[in-house]
Amino acid sequence: MAQTLKIDFVSDVVCPWCVVGLGGLETALDKLKADGIEADITFHPFELNPQMAPEGENIVEHVGRKYGATPDQSAANREAIKARAAEVGFDMRMDDTSRIWNTFDSHRLLHWAGEAAPDKQAALKKTLFHIHFTEGRNLTDAGELTAAAEQAGLDRAEAALVLASDRYVQAVRQEEALWQSRGITAVPAVVINDQYLISGGQPAEVFEQALREIAAKAAA
Repeated sequence: MAQTLKIDFVSDVVCPWCVVGLGGLETALDKLKADGIEADITFHPFELNPQMAPEGENIVEHVGRKYGATPDQSAANREAIKARAAEVGFDMRMDDTSRIWNTFDSHRLLHWAGEAAPDKQAALKKTLFHIHFTEGRNLTDAGELTAAAEQAGLDRAEAALVLASDRYVQAVRQEEALWQSRGITAVPAVVINDQYLISGGQPAEVFEQALREIAAKAAA
């Protein structure tokens, strides 16, 4: 009998492990389709750096300031993440010149997509990952964000209206507070059927095993 799992994917668009986690999750779900197990995925906001200035911050300086990592450690971590991203087919091109951006407007657009065209929210999420991690574009630039919306199949003019207004400001803040109140302090956080949490950028095999077990419990 076919099953559809409810999956809430809490993440940030400047979180490299969220790229890895989403790739692993989607790979696992592709394998589960043969067994009639599918998923309805909704993306939810989490800001790793809510106080980030509009001009952003160099990634080496950011990681050094926030985590105490040396430039060599930062470079080694980036290479490790690039390798994991490549395993799920994502081209991650971070280097010493990359920047971290404020992502609040990205989350407003994702919230809008979730309401206006839920079937395109995942495409927008992946497009935002791509323009940040692969193309190194500015996530605070309205032109870049509206172009991403258009690339994901959404209305660019409507996206521009959202960004030029304060639409979804309160909604995003409330959603962020909701997930934090539920104990989410790091991302990616993948919540299945409102009961089970899978944390971190897990490999596809981990997601597949966990989802099979959850589906079996739900069927029973």
